[in-house]
Amino acid sequence: MSNKIGNKVTVSIFGQSHSEAIGCTIEGLGAGFRPDFNRIQADLDRRRGGKNRYSTKRSESDTPEIISGIVGGYTCGAPLCAIFPNSDTKSGDYANLRDIPRPGHADYTAYVKTEGYNDIRGGGEYSGRLTLPLCFAGSLIKQILEEKGIYIGAHIASVGIIQDTLYDPVCVSRQDLEANPFPTLDQDAGVAMEEYMTAIAEEGDSVGGIIECAAIGLPAGLGSPMFEGIESEIAKIVFGIPAIKGIEFGAGFEVSNMRGSENNDPFEYQCGKVVTTTNNAGGILGGITNGMPLIFRCAVKPTPSIAKEQDSVSLSGGVKAKLIINGRHDPCIVPRAVPVIEAACAIAIINQF
Repeated sequence: MSNKIGNKVTVSIFGQSHSEAIGCTIEGLGAGFRPDFNRIQADLDRRRGGKNRYSTKRSESDTPEIISGIVGGYTCGAPLCAIFPNSDTKSGDYANLRDIPRPGHADYTAYVKTEGYNDIRGGGEYSGRLTLPLCFAGSLIKQILEEKGIYIGAHIASVGIIQDTLYDPVCVSRQDLEANPFPTLDQDAGVAMEEYMTAIAEEGDSVGGIIECAAIGLPAGLGSPMFEGIESEIAKIVFGIPAIKGIEFGAGFEVSNMRGSENNDPFEYQCGKVVTTTNNAGGILGGITNGMPLIFRCAVKPTPSIAKEQDSVSLSGGVKAKLIINGRHDPCIVPRAVPVIEAACAIAIINQF
C-alpha cells in the first residue's frame, strides 16, 4: 500500500488514527521558501474537530512539530517532515469493531486485505484523521502557488438538501476564495446548514454534501493529455480523501443533457488574452488548463459511524449481528473537509510546474 503522491513535489502520509503520531514528509520543495506557519495553522484549525455540535468531540491541538526541512524559518532543501501527536484517543471504544464491522466503513475490507491485522482503533490508516497531514502539506504548497499568482479556495456547495450559491464559473475573484468562519458564499445558507447538521446529529444520524473548489490565476498549458491530465491528477488525490464518492469538473454531469452548441465554450479575446465566454469545461480542455478558472465539485458521503443501531455480521461467528457504535464521530464531515479539498488541489497543481 502506498500513501505517497506527486512526482515533482511528493507528499508521503504516515501513521494511524490512534498511533503515537501521524505526519507527512514533503520532498521537492527546494530551498529558500519561508512558510507562514500561522496561516498553515489557520487552515489546520478549519479542519479541526471538537468545536461544535456537528463535529467529533475528539479534541486534538493539531499543531505541527517540524522534524526536518526548516532552518531559520526557511526550507533548506531537505525533505520537510512534520508530525502531529495523537493525544486524545479512546481506543477501547472501537474494540467491538474487530468482530462486527461498520456498514459503510473500511473495517471489513481492511480486515480482508490484512488478514485481520488491520489497526481498528479509530479506523487506523483509513481514518479521516490522516487528512490532517495532507491539509498541512497542501496549505504550505498553497503559499508557494500564491507566489506564482495562483489562488485556491473552496466552499460548501450543499449539505443534504441545503444548497449554497455556486461560484461564477467565468469570474471567480480572490475575495470569493477567502475562508469564511463557516465556508459558504451565502451566509443565510450557512446558517441553515448548521441548523440542519445539528438536527441530524440529535437524531443520531449523519449527512453528506458537496464541496466546490476553484483555482484562479492558472496559465494556459498546464497538464497533459490522457492519463496525466489535470482532471486525472486532481481526482487521484481527491479520491484519497476518505468519504469522497464522486467528482465533476465544470458543468460536470449536466453536460449529458446539453447539445454541443450549448456545452461548447466560445472563445474571444480580452486585453489580448484568449478567454471563453462560458466555462462549462471548468478551465480544462484535453487535460490541459485553458487559463479560465479551474472549477470542480466533489461529493462527500454521510459519516458511516452513526448512533443508530445497524445490521452487520459477526466475522468470528459467521452470523448476522446488530451493531451499536461507540466513540466520537462527525455527524457531517463536509465543513471540516473544505480545507482538505483545497490541499488536494494545490498538491496536484504544483506538480504541473
